[in-house]
Order: sequence, then C-alpha cells, then structure tokens
Amino acid sequence: MRTKEAIAHRILQLCDAQGLAVNELANISGVSPSTVYSILNEKSQNPGAITIKKLCDGLGITLGEFFSTPEFDGLEQEIK
Repeated sequence: MRTKEAIAHRILQLCDAQGLAVNELANISGVSPSTVYSILNEKSQNPGAITIKKLCDGLGITLGEFFSTPEFDGLEQEIK
C-alpha cells in the first residue's frame, strides 16, 4: 500500500467508526468536500499536512492518532 492509499483508507475507516458521511466530515472540518473526495479517490497526489490536520480536528483526534496504525507503520519508502 502506498502512502496516499493508506491516508484514504484511514479517513474512510475513521468516518465509519464515527458514523460520519464524507460530506459531514468535510463540513465539520472546514475542508471542501471536493478536497476530501480528491484525497479518497487518490487524485490528490500529496494531501497537505494542514488538510489532514483539519480532518483530524473534525474527527476529534490528533495527527499522531491518525497515523498510528499498522498500515502507516508498514509503508515502504517512496523515494524514487
């Protein structure tokens, strides 16, 4: 799994756990729905840290909690 895939998966996982639709997450986070959907469908090549932080704020979690999963721990380097 690549980093952007892991981010998309984690957002969906957290929305599911909190019973939130993607549009609801966007609204409570102050991020446009189109931005969230571009992250989820991997059109966004590099979702910014500030955007991820806003999503975390909307979810009521820290960046550390967002990234503290086996999916992120197991990512390989993406240096090309």
